[in-house]
Amino acid sequence: MKIKLIGAICILVIVTIISCQDNGQIEYNRYFSSGNAVYQEHCQNCHGVKGEGLQGLIPPLTDSVFMKKNGQRLACFLNSGLKEKITVGGKEFEGEMPASGLSPVEIAEVLTYVTNSFGNNQGTVTVEKVNADLAKCN
Repeated sequence: MKIKLIGAICILVIVTIISCQDNGQIEYNRYFSSGNAVYQEHCQNCHGVKGEGLQGLIPPLTDSVFMKKNGQRLACFLNSGLKEKITVGGKEFEGEMPASGLSPVEIAEVLTYVTNSFGNNQGTVTVEKVNADLAKCN
């Protein structure tokens, strides 16, 4: 009888904890986990498992200063590719990143993952923000 009561209490506590997450946290978790899958499929081959990039050829995604400074341009980089010279972590990179072919939702998901991984911590990048940023692309 005591075991059943303890089990019921444990289940009640778990359900209470899960139900206490606010909508923002639930949205973040969904974007982050989906973004991880998008990253693995579309980005990891070049930028690495840990976002470390590839020597002087492919920039790392670990420079939170670059990520914050270029936050409004990241969606454009993914959507249209990148052909300009950039400086990341004090190093210049001049190559070409092809357009990703990702939808705005996938861009939001992968940006949520990247901007909250590899030493970055910037919160949820919503599809609304991505659409607004894409509207400003040159």
